[in-house]
Amino acid sequence: MSDDDRFRPRLGRIRSDARGGAPTKSFFTKVRKAARHHGAKPAGSSGQAKSGRRGSHGVRRGRGAAFVRSRTLGRDWSFRRPGMRRVVVKARFVRGAGQGGRAAAHLRYIQRDGTARDGLRGQLYSATQDRADGDAFLDRGRDDRHQFRFIISPEDGADLADLTGFTRDLMRQMEADLGTRLDWVAVNHFNTGHPHVHVVVAGRDELGEDLVINGDYIAYGIRERASELVTLELGPETEVEQRRKLALEIGQDRFTRIDRALIAEADGGDLDLRHEPADPRGISDRALRLARLGKLKRMGLASELAPGQWRLNARLEPTLHELGERGDIIKTMHRAMKAEGRERDPASFQIHDGVPDAPIIGRVVDKHLTDELGENLTLIVDGIDGHAHHVAGIDPVWAEAAPVGGIVEIGPPESGRRPADGTIVAMTEDGIYRPSRHREQARFEGRVSGGDVDGFVEAHVRRLEALRRAGIVERIDADHWRIPEDFESRAAAYDASRNRQVMIRTLSTFDLESQICAEGATWLDRRLLGPAPSDMVEAGFGLDVRQAMDQRRERLIEQGDAIRQGDGRVFYRRNLLATLQRRDVAGAGAELAPGQDVPFRFLEDGDTVSGRFKRTVQLSSGKFALVENAREFTLVPWRPVIEDHLGREVSGILHGGSVSWQLGRKRGLGV
Repeated sequence: MSDDDRFRPRLGRIRSDARGGAPTKSFFTKVRKAARHHGAKPAGSSGQAKSGRRGSHGVRRGRGAAFVRSRTLGRDWSFRRPGMRRVVVKARFVRGAGQGGRAAAHLRYIQRDGTARDGLRGQLYSATQDRADGDAFLDRGRDDRHQFRFIISPEDGADLADLTGFTRDLMRQMEADLGTRLDWVAVNHFNTGHPHVHVVVAGRDELGEDLVINGDYIAYGIRERASELVTLELGPETEVEQRRKLALEIGQDRFTRIDRALIAEADGGDLDLRHEPADPRGISDRALRLARLGKLKRMGLASELAPGQWRLNARLEPTLHELGERGDIIKTMHRAMKAEGRERDPASFQIHDGVPDAPIIGRVVDKHLTDELGENLTLIVDGIDGHAHHVAGIDPVWAEAAPVGGIVEIGPPESGRRPADGTIVAMTEDGIYRPSRHREQARFEGRVSGGDVDGFVEAHVRRLEALRRAGIVERIDADHWRIPEDFESRAAAYDASRNRQVMIRTLSTFDLESQICAEGATWLDRRLLGPAPSDMVEAGFGLDVRQAMDQRRERLIEQGDAIRQGDGRVFYRRNLLATLQRRDVAGAGAELAPGQDVPFRFLEDGDTVSGRFKRTVQLSSGKFALVENAREFTLVPWRPVIEDHLGREVSGILHGGSVSWQLGRKRGLGV
């Protein structure tokens, strides 16, 4: 063999063949990541760092780091000095808040009705304006990389003379600590036992750069500054006040400061309180602990082994946290029902941690943020089943069309079989699906909307890719897929397991009183014409609905749409719902005509509608789209498919009370 045929391989660095040439993470990096995921602390993080400071990366980075270093120099940070008043600060860092309307949803709901001191709508303010422009604030932060949200709740907030002034003083102090002006807005809330402030800070500094705040400053610095301001206004907290506040915690069904002290003092879960201190303060502390332990014993969370010797339950802290959250929910529900003048027995309250097992139909009593720092909503619904329901974690997109006072149906998502899955099964031969054959068949039949056959088949292939990752189908090559016999049922089960989002369907945006005298086809009319309701009880909102149905029936009899026979039976006009909807649309068109440049036209079944989709109109018969062209305007039943076409040209055919929209099809001369 010649030397030309000899070679020696040289191993280089491990590289990734992924798009962009990103380097592959080393094995050591993966191990450290897995260790952190399972709770392991990085080297050198136990105890204090060599310099005596906290072992977090936030000490050196971000605005406010100098303030943090001044507080942690040679000692742990402990801003709870004697006499300092407590302030709770919650913070959240939100990436891309300006995208998808999330920031707008958050601002909208922190300004909701009932949060101000007088029970009215919360008022947005800023550093210089008592009535800040929320839209302008959102426009300035639309392209920000992130947004900061804070909830600042002084323990003695009810005693502060001016919560707005306190917030402005705090934000000025934060600007001095961070070395930059901040773009922020805030809302004061008085709808709970402790007045608090919601502050939203834009994600850019005064130079237009990304605002990076030191992590320890967010965790500790804001609390220290807020505590200093409250203490400066109200004076240092006296020992008498401290004892009074601790005494109020003895009987609470939540995790308290006394519980935290008991857990810290317990050795392996056991407490020895037999020794009686000689100093008066120690005697008082021991009395508080014993009184709290008596409460925990009645709750089954502590047991007395011998006089003065106690053992704490291993689940003491999580159980008390859960009880506290549940107690807050019950108080919120009771407050919301009482504000509506519809008090309910707390025994009828049902709290749903996830998707309800069975559909809930009822009236929306309240709608508020679930955690007050995010966007997801909580709905309190007075159900026709006689229960008041608390459903949390709802996407605001679903709840947007459900106003307070409206009638909604809340339930699990629809998990029926997808039409695409049925098409894949129909095109499968001997357990094999071939996209090329599907493409040929689709071109031959010519039924694909818009004629985009390639896109139509590609959508089915993407569906198969998703199911392949779930282990349901197998890809042999680019043109051959192995499909199991139970493909449709397994695909439907996969969709149901992934889609755990609560589904909300708005049955009516009108309350019961408005539906009784409405001209259109209402939810009450559909209940009257439907089968005898088996989901409604003669209690709570169910009783209100029963009475409203009786009044609506009498209304229909008065206007000649129903007849009562001698034996008491009531017969309704044929096609009553369609007749009522026609009246509703015709009346709404006549009212809207004076404000339009063209006359109103009522569409009959089979008529074609074309023009620009200008806006939506909410009637008692439902939601309608206002479509206008150069000659006329009309109202047609709205469907979600045209929501993205607002302000654009649309066309369709009215058939059977619904419009078959033809969207995205090319117009032009044809043969």
